[in-house]
Amino acid sequence: MPPFTLPFEKPVLDLEDKLHELEAFSKEQDIDVSHEIERMKEKIKSTREQIYSNLTAWQKVQVARHPERPYTMDYIRNMTTDFVEIHGDRIHADDRAIIGGFAKVDGQKVMILGSQKGRDTKSNLECNFGCAYPEGYRKALRLMKLADKFNIPVVTLIDTPGAFPGLESEERHIAEALAVNIREMFNLKVPVIVTVIGEGGSGGALGIGVGDRILILEHAYYSVISPEGCAAILFKDRAYADKSADALKITAQHLLERKLADEVIPEPKGGAHTDHQAIADNLKAAILRNLSELKELSGDQLKAGRYEKFRAMGVFEE
Repeated sequence: MPPFTLPFEKPVLDLEDKLHELEAFSKEQDIDVSHEIERMKEKIKSTREQIYSNLTAWQKVQVARHPERPYTMDYIRNMTTDFVEIHGDRIHADDRAIIGGFAKVDGQKVMILGSQKGRDTKSNLECNFGCAYPEGYRKALRLMKLADKFNIPVVTLIDTPGAFPGLESEERHIAEALAVNIREMFNLKVPVIVTVIGEGGSGGALGIGVGDRILILEHAYYSVISPEGCAAILFKDRAYADKSADALKITAQHLLERKLADEVIPEPKGGAHTDHQAIADNLKAAILRNLSELKELSGDQLKAGRYEKFRAMGVFEE
């Protein structure tokens, strides 16, 4: 099965096709064209770097949704050890759209949890395409309170288009679950590091998104509404999603400029989906560095700083 290719990656795909033809020709005709092959590989690399250095907001949204992008379990496998998953909210069910448990990052004990999507139809149905039900957020809160009880830092990874908006969610009080999570995360007396690893959609993201440090991957996005949803409301046509993405200022770079994010984690050229281990190493280094700084603060200092941080968000001009 060929790899998934985004529309703007077509120049790279065309060059890769030519490379494969050149390699096949060299093998079939027994002709040494190694010099041309190396030149072609360099051209592919430079073209990919050029494309990914000049992405529009909408193109970054497409990268954030790439089906081969690493999800929470990929990061857990690639940057932690001794992971022990904890299931269920002790009220209703075990929501697979949010997973988490105790783990170690370079020997540092953490409670790591985050949104989880699937790789195929079966796994996507199991985790509801990353859209958690109320029980998912209640499970997340249970894990965070456990971490607080045992004085263990919390690491959350966000990658969701939003909380599930269906009837089942409303019946089980999704708004209340999100509101309680937001309130209780402000009361945690342990360091909380939040990272947007893909999609950061609306209240579904904020339900595990209140932290002392907000990190975001280079090609991730964080928004109060999806570009398609914004386009449907403002322009009455989802085809204007690219225009909406620009207007919403949802990219990592925009968030950093507006002090809604504290740090942008660089991705491999071509996006995080091209090298799962490399992006996990980058994120791991950032988490450890921020944890080292936050561990110097007392629980009361962490709470006060977290409160002031979020109260200061939002710059308005009249």
